[in-house]
Amino acid sequence: MGSIAQFLGRAAYLHRQAASLLLDAQATVQGLETDQFAGAAADHELRQLTARLRHLARTGLEGWRGQPLDGSIVDRPVGHDVVPDGPLFVKVGEAQPIADRTFWVAAPFVGAGHLAIDTDARDRRVAAWFRGILLRTFAALPEGVVRVLPVDGAMLGATFAAFRPLVDAEVWAPAATNLSGWRATLEEAEQQITAVQSGDLTEPPVLVLAVAALPTGHSREDWARLAAIAHAGPSARVHLLLAGWPPSLLHGDGPPRLDYTTFLSSAGDGWWRMSEPPGPYRLSPDNTGLPALMRLDAGASEDVVAAVCRRAATTAAASRRTDFGSLMPEQIWQESSATGLRAVVGRGGRIPYEIVLDDATPHMLLAGRSGAGKTNLLLVLLYALASRYSPDELGLYLLDFKEGVSFVEFTPTGNDPSWVPHARTVGIESDCEYGLAVLRALTREMNRRAGALKAAGVTKLAALRAGNPDAAMPRLVVVIDEFQVQFAGNDSLARDAVAALEELARKGRSYGIHLILASQTIAGIDALYAKKDSIFGQFPLRIALPGGSGILDAGNTAADGLPVGSAIVNTAGGVAEANRVVRFPEADAASLTTHRHTLWRARSPLNEPPAVFAGYAEYQIGDDPLYQALTPQVRRRQALVGRAVDVGLPTVGFALDAVPGRHLAVLGTSTVGADVLHAAAASLARQHEPGTVRFVIAGFAAVADEVVDDLVAVLTGAGHDCAEVDAAGLRASLAELAAVPQPTYLVTFAADVVVPLLNERGPDRRTGLDDLRTVLRQGPGYGVHLLSWWRGARRFSDAIGGSAGREDVACLVALNVPGSELASLLGDHTLTWQMRPNRALLLDRHDQRQRLVVPFVRPGRHDEINEPA
Repeated sequence: MGSIAQFLGRAAYLHRQAASLLLDAQATVQGLETDQFAGAAADHELRQLTARLRHLARTGLEGWRGQPLDGSIVDRPVGHDVVPDGPLFVKVGEAQPIADRTFWVAAPFVGAGHLAIDTDARDRRVAAWFRGILLRTFAALPEGVVRVLPVDGAMLGATFAAFRPLVDAEVWAPAATNLSGWRATLEEAEQQITAVQSGDLTEPPVLVLAVAALPTGHSREDWARLAAIAHAGPSARVHLLLAGWPPSLLHGDGPPRLDYTTFLSSAGDGWWRMSEPPGPYRLSPDNTGLPALMRLDAGASEDVVAAVCRRAATTAAASRRTDFGSLMPEQIWQESSATGLRAVVGRGGRIPYEIVLDDATPHMLLAGRSGAGKTNLLLVLLYALASRYSPDELGLYLLDFKEGVSFVEFTPTGNDPSWVPHARTVGIESDCEYGLAVLRALTREMNRRAGALKAAGVTKLAALRAGNPDAAMPRLVVVIDEFQVQFAGNDSLARDAVAALEELARKGRSYGIHLILASQTIAGIDALYAKKDSIFGQFPLRIALPGGSGILDAGNTAADGLPVGSAIVNTAGGVAEANRVVRFPEADAASLTTHRHTLWRARSPLNEPPAVFAGYAEYQIGDDPLYQALTPQVRRRQALVGRAVDVGLPTVGFALDAVPGRHLAVLGTSTVGADVLHAAAASLARQHEPGTVRFVIAGFAAVADEVVDDLVAVLTGAGHDCAEVDAAGLRASLAELAAVPQPTYLVTFAADVVVPLLNERGPDRRTGLDDLRTVLRQGPGYGVHLLSWWRGARRFSDAIGGSAGREDVACLVALNVPGSELASLLGDHTLTWQMRPNRALLLDRHDQRQRLVVPFVRPGRHDEINEPA
């Protein structure tokens, strides 16, 4: 018989022939009413032809395309009809050329054009017919091929109520019932057509725009858009099913005639006439319609539709489930990031959905309530990007401000030495200071790139890469999870962070830097209030997980009722018309581990692990690379005290040279002060040959006894001259060093205890404090330095001479000292410092340096960090 298209073409030819014969027969019968023989002959010929057409139509419209949609078909498999290549014909009604003979009337739909009927679905016959056409189309084609965009502007979606299981399973979109929803469906249809025409979408779904009734307020502009879709749609698999078209008008020109559309118009008393524009499926010689009137197909009851849809939804839900691995490319690192980044992260219905970061959608906002799957989605997105692009094409900067382990996946750990090679910096439970340091590092990188682009005479990264494909300039993706923590409050730290963020948001797209800000909410961020529009206006890409509607436009609450595992993806800054529902897979631990190992094994030998900052981590000086590399052959000796809260966690300390005031004071009641002093003294010891310097150790608090014993053991073990003294011995050492200075480190634990004794006058009327102040002023020039831990800032200030002695101890490490007390001590009331566990503020008053540090502690001290002595 050949293909179904050839068969149905033949059927259409016979149909036309029958119609012509019918007209001739009717004329003959009218002229020969008294000729019983002639009337009988014509009737016999029509009966034969009708029988042939009836047989051909029933044979060509098997299964869902033509069989009655009653209870007998409910159990018929969905998506398993044999549908040959070519257009899909569906039964639209039955013609009755003579009194007791009928045949099925078929019209081309999917793959050929569109269907329109001039009465909307408020007419029950039309509603049943309309449901029937949708059910026939959906059920005849393979599962997952058809996506329906329902519109019901007259009955609030009631026409589609029976299809609700498919909406819940996200096979169909929810029914649009107002003007904005109607226009959103037009836009989605236009987007698919545009994507197919541009080559961005090579395997589009069958998209059916099903309008049961036009919404109130539709305009001529909407008609023009519909006409354009009718013309361009079939080649992009976009098809229209319209009830109530053309709309009735009281005055003015009517709407445009739609190309490639089969029209059904009411002829009264339940009869309908069918006509089509010029094309390969004309069914009447004069192109005005079917000469034989027809009755609409009976369609399907709501019960039948609901029963079929429930079964189809169950099957669709099972087949739509996707796993993490299926979204990853078969071969890693095959793409160039020159023009942007793309990653398949889930499915919109049955179609893979890509998130794009480029000049048009440079930055992304992500929001959702707790447990909505924010971390899961970030992992899917980042692994998808890292699989498509090599480390030469993509770099990752990851910051997490919450108490979690979202980004540990990207770093080497004690249990697994692998890491994701694209990760440059990873912050876990980050401090705001660390976040600001990362933003500033990115700003410096952006400025470096700006210089390179300027030198090349271009303004965008894509242009630079086009002229120099081998340029080492990967795109950078910066993810800040719970970003509101970075910008909380209205202090100088928050304001500096906002300034850096704004600059990156405005300029980053040109230099290949893309920001992803994730949070449960963006409300109540004081520092961003005045900059909200200027910053968030640069984030057209919005992903709202369940409960995350706050990042969408006011009134766009589409994310409020979403199930976990799905999200509203919006590429137009949150306007409701651009909403798209996308489902994401679960990034399970086993899949992540397997994929991370694949990426890690493919890395270059030069690919180093990321710089990792874990807010909860402690650091011991014995593990510090800089400490381990120290030797006596140094130009300027340093007392190491901790790791800076900065990119790369550099080791920090104070240079102790001959400049007056180069002494170290650790302030605060925390017993970590003893550990910091221990680290400073131990690091200095590695920078002296034994016998070239003396260490005098004095401890005045029981909590420091163990630290003192350990330090004495370290120093004597290294061969240094080390003496442990009591209060009297300390006073004697001060008097000696004030009179005859020689290279010495005075290391004093809990120095505040001995201040009353030092304040007593001796026979020469001098006090120990006098000698202390002499040593502070003159000692560095002779190699004498005081390393001390003070549990009270006021007593320390009094001991060194109050404000007059501020410059005599230039190197300070503040532990659990209140900010107001520290500001008063320094005479700097602009200082912002909030004491917190496992943190210290390093201050060097000579070079105006302030740095947040993680102080060195001895092993096993976590329970005591920043606890009072």
